[in-house]
Amino acid sequence: MTKDTPAPDPVLAGFRSSIDNIDAALIHMLAERFRITQAVGAYKAQHDLPASDPGREQTQIERLRKLAEDANLDPDFGEKFLRFIIEEVIRHHEQAKSA
Repeated sequence: MTKDTPAPDPVLAGFRSSIDNIDAALIHMLAERFRITQAVGAYKAQHDLPASDPGREQTQIERLRKLAEDANLDPDFGEKFLRFIIEEVIRHHEQAKSA
């Protein structure tokens, strides 16, 4: 290595490799989740069901807030993340209904 380019830090590289693996797993899990929710959207459209289910959404938010707390994850962050996903799912369900 030159004096301007420090040698790679092996500890930091190990952390980053783990983060990269986790990010890849998250993407694959989200892809699978959306594959299933798209099937739900098609089912709802075929059976003239509403795109959203506020009761189910609230139950899920409460359940996942508890899971976040148990995992030492900020439950507010967990809820924001889940709400973002729910909003996207509802948008897909509305598109399926109008198709």
